[in-house]
Amino acid sequence: MKELTCIVCPRGCRLTIDDELNVTGNSCPRGAQYAKDELTNPKRMITSFMRVKNRENCVVSVKTSTSIPKGKIFDVMEEINKVGVDAPTHIGDIAISNVLGLGADIVITKNIK
Repeated sequence: MKELTCIVCPRGCRLTIDDELNVTGNSCPRGAQYAKDELTNPKRMITSFMRVKNRENCVVSVKTSTSIPKGKIFDVMEEINKVGVDAPTHIGDIAISNVLGLGADIVITKNIK
């Protein structure tokens, strides 16, 4: 038996998962899916920043467009650190498309003039 706290919504249900991946304690189906995913293939969103190449001492915030496998976080961070963007930037611009073939884009989350 495993116990988790669901993070899908602010409710924070206490989930219990048995060896056959039966979930109890969830108030909605999303909690059950979260528990199963967390035990079989955990994924996370990344929020970070990239340097702005044509501005001195300037960075721009970025995030992944979708969750990526937890085991690939450091590999994705290496890719983010390799790349820089040029100003101006706009919220929603794609800085890296399909990073490492994971199906997630690195998206800019701040406007820089």
